[in-house]
Amino acid sequence: MASTVALKLACGVVLCLVVGAPLAEGAISCGQVISALAPCIPYVRNNGAGGVPAPCCNGIRSLNAAAQSTPERQSACNCVKALAASISGINYDLTNKLPGMCGVHSPFKISPSTNCKSVK
Repeated sequence: MASTVALKLACGVVLCLVVGAPLAEGAISCGQVISALAPCIPYVRNNGAGGVPAPCCNGIRSLNAAAQSTPERQSACNCVKALAASISGINYDLTNKLPGMCGVHSPFKISPSTNCKSVK
């Protein structure tokens, strides 16, 4: 199972690099997003078993702190959207509660169908 998650994470990285390549310099990279959110993946795939891992909340907080401008938030949104679409078995209701559980307000819903252009 770990190799399956690693393979999907690697596919997500490649997808994010393709999606993120034309973004303005200084924007958040998909590599940063994936590194920040990787500790959250087992939690949202296993319906919250074991509680929110501290590294997950740390990653969410650091990503939120890094995404200060609209282009940065839109870039992060596109990366999260691509990552979410590449991983099966995600509980999106739980996923969208995670930022609040970590004391962060997310400017967008996490979903493969999120319109990241509307993120301000």
